[in-house]
Amino acid sequence: MKYKTFIIAEAGVNHNGSCDLALKLCDAAKKTGADAVKFQTWKTDAIITKDVAQAEYQVKNTGKVISQYEMLKSLELSYDDFRKIKTYCDSIGILFLSTADEQESLDFLVELGVPLLKIGSGEITNIPFLRYVGSKRLPVILSTGMSSLAEVDVAYRILQQAGTDDITLLHCTTSYPCPIDTVNLKAMQTLADAFHCPVGYSDHTIGDEVAIAAVALGAVVVEKHFTLDVTMEGPDHAASTTPDDFTAMVQKIRHIEAALGNGIKLPSKKEVEISQVVLKKIVAAQNIAKGEIFTANNVSVKRSDSGLSASLWDSVIGLKAGKDFRIGEGILL
Repeated sequence: MKYKTFIIAEAGVNHNGSCDLALKLCDAAKKTGADAVKFQTWKTDAIITKDVAQAEYQVKNTGKVISQYEMLKSLELSYDDFRKIKTYCDSIGILFLSTADEQESLDFLVELGVPLLKIGSGEITNIPFLRYVGSKRLPVILSTGMSSLAEVDVAYRILQQAGTDDITLLHCTTSYPCPIDTVNLKAMQTLADAFHCPVGYSDHTIGDEVAIAAVALGAVVVEKHFTLDVTMEGPDHAASTTPDDFTAMVQKIRHIEAALGNGIKLPSKKEVEISQVVLKKIVAAQNIAKGEIFTANNVSVKRSDSGLSASLWDSVIGLKAGKDFRIGEGILL
């Protein structure tokens, strides 16, 4: 993550409760060039009571008015399913990640061998869970949707105090899809300035321009919801990106990384070559005899195949010519 943007294809619950569809999402994510494909792992009875209503976007995107409990239960994959998914990801060469929402599933993912723990915005105020996450002493990526800077500060300190030093904060606006005017991308830099840690962006907008802008602003992680078909039934498909669009986003991000460079202001190798025929040189404005003083009247600045750089003008004026120069000939000392 230190050398390029870590791009996560957030499959989330877009498997619709089907392990076979989850495996197809892994294949598709691999082909896009994403670094990782991420799911969500939970036991429904451990994270929600049975009477919680769906969020407005969930009703709109599913077309069903049911409880969150019923919705989550229908989307829950078993631990055996996740073992299959992890094994499959290993076989095709894409990193498997999943967000745990409670301790039992967190323990399962750690046992499964995930290299880092991704924690969703919904747990930003869950102090006992964050403390448990920190105790695993694995790198943590924490989304910060629905939270103030003060709430992020509490969560960050809890993770640190529990034993995790490697923390990346993702700016996020929890809205599916997220309207452009509520992104507030500058808040990502606010997180970087406040916590002096790596930052990134979890994107719920339609399109890829905001994710690409985040990379230009310093995001080291970009996460975006990913689906095989935005018209599929389910709460997150409508706010997700198709494989073709995700592939294009990955390519654009890699181009931006290459364009950002190392920050050292020096001409490129190609510029050095071009400069030889573009940058001005000092040339004779008239025939100059050996011993004649160089003045603003007998020398000038033009593009030329030979001659001293125009940047040496003040050093040349007032010197004597060491030889005869023809009009248009480059001045050399």
